[in-house]
Amino acid sequence: MSSVIPVVLFAYARPDHLRRTLECLRENGVPLIHAYADGSKGPADAAGVAAVREQLRAIDWAEVKIVERSANLGLGRNILGGVGEIAAKHDAFIVWEDDLVAAPGTYAWTCAALRRYASDPRVMSITAWTHPRVTPSGIGEEPYFDGRAECWVWGTWPRSWRGMTDQTAREKLAAAEQGGVSADAYGADLPVMAAEAERKNTWAVRWIYHHLQHRGLCLRPPWSMVDHCGFDATATNAALAGAWANPVVRPAPPAAWPEPRENPQCRELWRAANPPVRFRLARKILRRLRRSWESRTAP
Repeated sequence: MSSVIPVVLFAYARPDHLRRTLECLRENGVPLIHAYADGSKGPADAAGVAAVREQLRAIDWAEVKIVERSANLGLGRNILGGVGEIAAKHDAFIVWEDDLVAAPGTYAWTCAALRRYASDPRVMSITAWTHPRVTPSGIGEEPYFDGRAECWVWGTWPRSWRGMTDQTAREKLAAAEQGGVSADAYGADLPVMAAEAERKNTWAVRWIYHHLQHRGLCLRPPWSMVDHCGFDATATNAALAGAWANPVVRPAPPAAWPEPRENPQCRELWRAANPPVRFRLARKILRRLRRSWESRTAP
């Protein structure tokens, strides 16, 4: 494997968010960046797009190769196209969006994991993100394997990306079901996202079902090294963080590489975190009733 693993950075029109992301990439010592700067939709976002491109051109602490889209592709098409191009040029890479910031050591840890599992077909990707709601108990400081892939700071190899764009998210969902994995095995949010993926021009749920279709594993750290700084009014594809707001990120854990076997707690943790709508509504109503009762009975 090449000694340099690039970061593939996707940016659009939020220079303030990108500034924080570039600061963390510099702190992580990233040596090579392939940046894909999406085009503007019109006058409303033209200034933001121009500012983002100016920031990318000004990077002098890493080698930078910039693709400036002449038109607005949107998140899904920009990422699917860009990752496909990089997969044809590099034997491993890390995908990073312009509103993600990471703790020191994240890049080095992810690169080490990519090198460790490069030739193991059971492992399809590496991510630097997890969350207490879906982290198995008892893992200590060791990473763990999950059947559900991730879209926040993740790395992979061309072998895993192969076939990603051959089918839509819904087609991959169907293929996973034919292989014995139910559509909601890792949360009721997945089939909903798959049904909306083409209309919303998103990509991540396709990546998740691509893993489930091929029974591939994603390596997750024991705690999150990544935070999302884009949960605000400027977000195009991210809602408010809510229950998924992460605790303060921690530096990279020790290098410890387990045998690729999915942690048996993963499925149920994801299903509990993303239950069917009727159960989510019921829990919401119960919480409101509980708060109402507590306020009435409080001294």
